[in-house]
Amino acid sequence: MLLDAICLQFSQAIISIAMASVRKRTWTASSGETKTAWVVDYADNHDARQRKHFPNKKAADAFRISIEGQMQAGTYRAAANKITVKIACESFLEYCEGRKQRDERMTRKTLTVYRGHINNHIQNPKHGIDDRKLSQFTARSVGDFRDRIRTSGVTVPTTRKILATLHSILGHAISEDWVATNVAHGIKVIGSRGEGSKKIVPPSKNAVRTLIDAADEDLRLILLFAGSTGARAGEQWATRWLDVNFDKGELHISRRVDVYGDEDAPKSTAGVRTVPLFGQLVAMLKAWKLKSQFSNSDDLIFPNREGHHLGHDNMIKRQFLPLFGLVPAVERFNWHGLRHFAVSCWIEAGLAPKTVQTFAGHASLQVTMDRYGHLFPSDDHRKAMDRIAKGLFE
Repeated sequence: MLLDAICLQFSQAIISIAMASVRKRTWTASSGETKTAWVVDYADNHDARQRKHFPNKKAADAFRISIEGQMQAGTYRAAANKITVKIACESFLEYCEGRKQRDERMTRKTLTVYRGHINNHIQNPKHGIDDRKLSQFTARSVGDFRDRIRTSGVTVPTTRKILATLHSILGHAISEDWVATNVAHGIKVIGSRGEGSKKIVPPSKNAVRTLIDAADEDLRLILLFAGSTGARAGEQWATRWLDVNFDKGELHISRRVDVYGDEDAPKSTAGVRTVPLFGQLVAMLKAWKLKSQFSNSDDLIFPNREGHHLGHDNMIKRQFLPLFGLVPAVERFNWHGLRHFAVSCWIEAGLAPKTVQTFAGHASLQVTMDRYGHLFPSDDHRKAMDRIAKGLFE
């Protein structure tokens, strides 16, 4: 009985806290005119008294009902009526800048992408939303914003990235206690019917072999390294001699470099991995190290002339793409195609899907199968269908 009484008193206290009152206020202005307004008094989520004026009782009662519902649901935030999306964006960028300075998994490239999404789209004068108050920002508002972005000509993948940035901004607003829910959560960007149906087609062995044969000695090693280790471009350019175990014939991948020359760990823990090297590549790397002026353990394997990170875009324009002009019979593919080629070779060699996932540094086996599942042998599938057919027709 005593426990029931305590629970009842607690419930009544909660209800009383969530209750708002409406009263009529009359006063005399400095001009001598008598004015009237309806006032809603309530305590916000910080137990601070709030007051809002309305021209009539109907509007005041509607606001009271809304506020009481939010208070009882725990979703009311007083700041939402004052903070705009623009202010939230500025605070978010300041927060990200602080994380970058503290080296808390925030790269200069990521920060630049956030700024681009905010300046070019979220705060765009034509289709942006920066003048909206957080209290007026709903899932419908996000959906309308998405549609305006798409109508302006932005692609589906880019629109998804912009909404992901907006989701992060609103998540930051929640942490600042400005809003209680993230209205961007669950908002989808619908692509075409055939989206995602295209399977990765790696370059053929003949194409890669022809390209390697046309390259000079230095570029040949770079191509062989990329086409056998499956390293991403940023991972290859960040690889140092200490990452190669010549005795075991292994490469340890544990870092990447971005377009600004900033090194960081791979995006996921799966990105840190060890990949075996074939004997000829090990021998070529030994010879490369002997003639390189940057051969200390912490030196880069593929540096520029000053020993710093090789500029990827510059290398592509000056060395990689001109190769296709020397071998016109080879259909052009991008640098990432060498990673696809490496994965296809692992699959052709009979490596298990889980091993392929490990060597490729994919975050999950699902990623591997979504991208390369069609390359795995399907003989077992054919045999299964043959057995089914035998049971039906014989």
